[in-house]
Amino acid sequence: MGFFSKLKEKFTEQVDKVQEKVSSVISQAGEAIKFDKIKDGLQKTRKSFIDKFQVLLGSGRKIDDNLIDEIEEILITADIGVNTSEEIIEKLRKRVKKEGFEEAEDLYQILKEEIYDILLKSPSSHNDSIYEIDTADLPHVIMVIGVNGAGKTTTIGKLAHNYKKAGKNVIIGAADTFRAAANEQLEVWAQRAGVDIVQQLHGADPGAVVFDTLKSAVANNKDVVIIDTAGRLHNKVNLMQELEKLSRVMKKIKLNAPNEVFLVLDATTGQNAIQQAKEFSKVANITGIVLTKLDGTAKGGVVIPIANELKIPVRYIGVGEKIDDLQVFEPGLFVEALFGINEDEIEDESA
Repeated sequence: MGFFSKLKEKFTEQVDKVQEKVSSVISQAGEAIKFDKIKDGLQKTRKSFIDKFQVLLGSGRKIDDNLIDEIEEILITADIGVNTSEEIIEKLRKRVKKEGFEEAEDLYQILKEEIYDILLKSPSSHNDSIYEIDTADLPHVIMVIGVNGAGKTTTIGKLAHNYKKAGKNVIIGAADTFRAAANEQLEVWAQRAGVDIVQQLHGADPGAVVFDTLKSAVANNKDVVIIDTAGRLHNKVNLMQELEKLSRVMKKIKLNAPNEVFLVLDATTGQNAIQQAKEFSKVANITGIVLTKLDGTAKGGVVIPIANELKIPVRYIGVGEKIDDLQVFEPGLFVEALFGINEDEIEDESA
């Protein structure tokens, strides 16, 4: 019997419950397609995890300090980061001692359980009905921030598409007026999503764009407003002043705007994404993180420290270039997709 086949027989009661929940979710109409998108998008990250742990934990070794140190090294190099890796390892050591595990292969499942537990306890686990908005507080205003190149424009287009698909009337405000290409790209995405867009000439005052967008939203009974912003991080003072200005302009039309501030992070940057989040959190009240480009990197493990250390919900993950490839982040599905064992992706020991 192959190594990973043996692992399948060692599922604990906790993980059985997790998988029952996941099975229930993906059995619903359309959910299987979503799970497949997440699984496919995490292929590079998953193979990196599986390959390294297959070599380490499939060697027939007994659990000792050296083995646990090697596991910690794998976690750190998988962009889970030092702090979160140490937290996972500490829990692993306690469980090994308390529950009497001896075989190296037992640790694979323990790791899966502990990572799921981290994500479950994080704010990311409470993102149900993400496209529902308070109909008594319209329009629902979302400001999108992040550095240039992180995927803000495509994220806004995909968000607009998803909200429209959920029956919402959407308008986009192109307030990144510093880059001419930003407006052009956003206009293309607005057309793809089939939603309205407000924009002005290159170099125009971003505040004027925001004002016009919200004014149009109110006049035309829009449900959702999505505002793009400049992606510059060269000067915290200037960035803070700009974001504060945009918020003040919004409040002239709607007192409690923005309702949401989404920070877009590029998963391919690994630990740098966490640093960006820390910097932006100093100048904006971030209500959610969108992690893009997971399909193009083996650094998808960065979701774990983002959720664990920043205490900011990971709201969406990008797993492809298509307009419907922005997925609501659900910890159970993510863990199953990350740690899932597929016969077509690994070599069975018995082959």
